[in-house]
Amino acid sequence: MSLTPLQSCPTESLRQVRLIATDMDGTLTRCGKFSSALLQSLEQLAAAELPVIIVTGRSAGWVNGVVSYLPVMGAIAENGGIYFGGRAAQQEHGRFLVPISDLQAHRLQLQKMFQQLQQEFPKLEEAGDNRFRLTDWTFAVQGLSTADLHRIRDRCHAHGWGFTYSTVQCHIKPLAQEKATALAQVIQADFAPLPTSQVITVGDSPNDESLFDGDRFPFSIGVANVLHYTQDLTHHPAYVTEQPEVDGFCELVRSLLQARREGLNDQHNHQPCGKHSSMPEQ
Repeated sequence: MSLTPLQSCPTESLRQVRLIATDMDGTLTRCGKFSSALLQSLEQLAAAELPVIIVTGRSAGWVNGVVSYLPVMGAIAENGGIYFGGRAAQQEHGRFLVPISDLQAHRLQLQKMFQQLQQEFPKLEEAGDNRFRLTDWTFAVQGLSTADLHRIRDRCHAHGWGFTYSTVQCHIKPLAQEKATALAQVIQADFAPLPTSQVITVGDSPNDESLFDGDRFPFSIGVANVLHYTQDLTHHPAYVTEQPEVDGFCELVRSLLQARREGLNDQHNHQPCGKHSSMPEQ
């Protein structure tokens, strides 16, 4: 399936963006690593006063550390489970975005669901970061076919759990827990009034699908590696970059900053002549 290239996006749409919400793994990374190109792009966005929120499936413990070092406004962890503000917000403990009355009991129930899946899929391996998680349970996606993933999803749904997967992991989670719902909560709490037309969402894999739902966030971008998953997605990004992974994100950043510069130049050129004069008023 072909998607509309980012180059076709109207400059005016790019110019209206006031918030960037982006996935991390496969979107801000290259072969699983951060790069100098990412840090430069994030610094450029900060200088342009374009705030960034990371929306990732990574664990609460992992994200709590990362958000303290990157120049971002904050980060949503565990595919919508918990939000950490950036350095200025000093929200070290995070803010739960899903109702969990008894965290210990919740973890035990997630573990029980995973053990039931292991009975049918004995090769499932628990992810090493579960000790740092609060709201979901993860295991390796490697070695699982698309048919396996669909069967696992169906088993989870039958027991009242949600399921999603990315390029990195599979996630058992509360049924209503997803990236778009969490992002909407954070925007309402911390950025209102901000219309969704001024929010751009960015991702690359199935756990980003809710961010591609045009009825919720009409302006979405897939970095080029999202094309590997288009047949598995009900919702597709509005535009796709030419480059994959962080190179695609940097491509988007260049487009956003260029659109802003052109907008500022247009404003400058359309000011009354008197505004440009350095002559003192008489």
